[in-house]
Amino acid sequence: MKDRRRVDQIPTLLLSLIIALGAAGCTHQKRAAAVAKPTTRPTTQPTALHIHLPGIGGYRGVDRGMLRGLREGGYDERIRVRDWPGADAGLAALMATQRHKDESKFVAQMIEQELTVNPNTRITVSAHSAGAGIIAWALEQLPAEDKIDTLLLISPALSPTYDLSGALSHVRGKVYVIYSTYDSAVLGMGTKMFGTVDGVKVEAAGKVGFKMPPNADEEQYQKLVQIPYRSEWVKLGNIGDHIGGLSRPFAKEVLAPLLERNELPGTATAGAATTTPPAPAGDSLSIPPPLPASATAPAPATLPAPAGIAQ
Repeated sequence: MKDRRRVDQIPTLLLSLIIALGAAGCTHQKRAAAVAKPTTRPTTQPTALHIHLPGIGGYRGVDRGMLRGLREGGYDERIRVRDWPGADAGLAALMATQRHKDESKFVAQMIEQELTVNPNTRITVSAHSAGAGIIAWALEQLPAEDKIDTLLLISPALSPTYDLSGALSHVRGKVYVIYSTYDSAVLGMGTKMFGTVDGVKVEAAGKVGFKMPPNADEEQYQKLVQIPYRSEWVKLGNIGDHIGGLSRPFAKEVLAPLLERNELPGTATAGAATTTPPAPAGDSLSIPPPLPASATAPAPATLPAPAGIAQ
């Protein structure tokens, strides 16, 4: 009798085993499918940042005017200003080689950390006078994969034959150079007497333009776009002197289109600025304070996500 019960239970046991194995197989297939399913990294939204480096005089009213001009010209990006001369503004900043090394390292870290937070960040940089040396040395220090989009050198106080190959290799787009033969007091007599920011006693590139040295990378130099002074810029407050390129109307009508659309407006477009009324006192344009010269670059983990228009 017991043997017959065991025989009767065999079909039931087999059925239970088949069901169990089938369920296990389905579970395994689901797990395998889940593992095999490709994962996609969340897309980081592109953002933009503009960095401005003043000359040896430090962050002054002319720099603020230039940044306001960029805003009025439609270049509405976040702005960070590095007041690299700090307390040594003036000739002391020109000759402070250790400060140059420290500040260029800081700017390189600033760029690198911005790209660490968001690799899609579009970074543009403007540098006036000796600030051109700081950004050139900063770019040379970047990892090979890190690049900014556009660089604007206004009256650069670098020597004309300084090899820009290393810096140019870290620029994805163009490097625009605004220079003027009329800048004779500062970038003529001044740099011949006291030297350029890279320590050469010659007329600076901001007066005569850059000249590619013999061993430079010709392919990289194709990115260099040199723009000599134009007489019609007088209408925009730029008379061709050392600070003319920082004029607020000039920044609005000429520099903003260069940075935003890689366009150099013609005479007619530039002349339109003469009808633009001046902004009232206490206007609402947000121009950032400079980063303190004593500041150290924050670690990438503590850098906030890009937001707002100023840092």
